[in-house]
Amino acid sequence: MEGFLLIDKPAGPTSHTIVNMVRRLTNEKRVGHAGTLDPFATGLLIVGVGRPATREFSKLVGMDKTYVGTMVLGATSDTQDGTGVITKGLGSLGGSEGWEGRRGELEKVFERFVGLLKQIPPMYSAKKVGGKKLYELARQGKEIVRQPSDVTIYSLSIVNVDLPRITFEVRCSSGTYIRTLAHDIGQNLGCGAYLESLRRTSIGPWTIDQAVKLDSLTKENVQGSLLAIQNVIPV
Repeated sequence: MEGFLLIDKPAGPTSHTIVNMVRRLTNEKRVGHAGTLDPFATGLLIVGVGRPATREFSKLVGMDKTYVGTMVLGATSDTQDGTGVITKGLGSLGGSEGWEGRRGELEKVFERFVGLLKQIPPMYSAKKVGGKKLYELARQGKEIVRQPSDVTIYSLSIVNVDLPRITFEVRCSSGTYIRTLAHDIGQNLGCGAYLESLRRTSIGPWTIDQAVKLDSLTKENVQGSLLAIQNVIPV
């Protein structure tokens, strides 16, 4: 059994947990995913089944991605998302209420984050520094200097403003941390922000509309849900 599954990941399980589920469904040891989603995030996860598929991951990992996220103004989080320790009432604005009725100014701040950016990886991330994952150091109460990475934001637009929440859509290069983007926008606004929810809607040409729900996959139908390698990997 070999090919790719386009899965609509629910909130809760890790990407690795879903890989293990697919292993059990397919009885195939060689299973992996092309791009991690944090446990709280939902949306498109591409899972490769079989050695020929997993060998092609490098061609998928670097594809552009699109997300819809919701950030909360007026607070920060040590993980930069809602799973961490939240510190409220930040900034000279006294929180997010100072932005009521000022959508035009919000949009101007968002525009500053379109293009090539230097982004510092969050401590709570799987990025390795000195052979250790950053989140392992963070759980030990350690914080180290991280070198910024180059990322590209191709488009960034506000979908809805219902303060303290702002829902936005972003298309970005591989390796972009959306929770760091939300955090940095909050810093730029002067009131702080953290990412509350996140949904990945596309990877390259593949969209969430083409994905199957995780709970609909069974041993009986997983074969029919597999996409042939030549139909996923770009020539």
